[in-house]
Amino acid sequence: MEYTTLGATGTRVSQLCFGTWRFGRETGGVVETDREEAHELLDTAYEHGINFIDTANVYGTPNGTSEAYIGDWLESYHREDVVLASKVYFPFDGRGEPGPNDQGLGRKHIRAQIEGTLDRLGTDYLDIYYIHRWDESTPIEETLATLNDLVREGTVHYLGASTMASWQLTKALWKSDVGDYARFDVTQPLFHAGYRDDVKAYLDVCADQDIAVCPYSPLAGGFLTGKYERVDADDPTKFEGPEGSRGTLSDRFEDFYLSERGWHVLEEIRAVAEELDATPAQVALRWLMEQPDITCVPIVGARTPEQLEENVGAVDLSLSDAQFNRIVDARYAEDGERWGHRE
Repeated sequence: MEYTTLGATGTRVSQLCFGTWRFGRETGGVVETDREEAHELLDTAYEHGINFIDTANVYGTPNGTSEAYIGDWLESYHREDVVLASKVYFPFDGRGEPGPNDQGLGRKHIRAQIEGTLDRLGTDYLDIYYIHRWDESTPIEETLATLNDLVREGTVHYLGASTMASWQLTKALWKSDVGDYARFDVTQPLFHAGYRDDVKAYLDVCADQDIAVCPYSPLAGGFLTGKYERVDADDPTKFEGPEGSRGTLSDRFEDFYLSERGWHVLEEIRAVAEELDATPAQVALRWLMEQPDITCVPIVGARTPEQLEENVGAVDLSLSDAQFNRIVDARYAEDGERWGHRE
């Protein structure tokens, strides 16, 4: 495993981050990743040099289960060997029906949720604390002031921002500078090879401000692993895939990942993978890791240790400039127009 400095911080992390949103999550009454499976995956990640773990207070059924699984696992390891990230914003269902202050980014909710997160993780600090979404109902100054207090107290080392518009990120950074608050050092957008231009303005801000980018869904919900096949040349949403895969179960898969652009990018990723004797997943991850203007650390999820080990193989790849650019160019038709994408 190779390690990289996380943006403008002084913390070094593995080139891949392990995401745990499936831990304890129930789908159709079935737990996707139970405690034993979660610990096996965490062991595999650690053994392969992944020191960066991403979770959130609302991951799992009930909420908080993912953090609790990680906290149990962490008892057998040295806390300082792991970089932990969690998040706050959404209603937390751990104590029943959410009250009026049980969501958002107000001081009361942030203070309550950081206590629960630290307790479940069994630690007295977080390396990174993300705001999970932008809160239209709370002045950004209140949110930043509260987060700044956590940083000054040593409860949080660095701040992160997940899923917001470029203007919102810019506004938050400006408010931080004017108010002398701790800034966002890490971002977590939806970003993958078939989606690049949709977040270009956002990534330009990150590049200019030396903010690390940790994309979620870097394999487009599994689409860029190559396990799906197109079955209708006129309709990019028609496909065949393994039974029980995310593409066959979720409407979000069609809305976010299936497009003319996606299929063209996947075709080029498959071609590069064949040239490198690698898998499409490894090439798609490596393409992100080799972004020229930003520190990019993809967040990978896995159902099995074998899947995680495959993802780790991306660290050993190297794309030529021509291969990297072929994947970029696959987003465009011969006339220069970008292939469409469902928004």
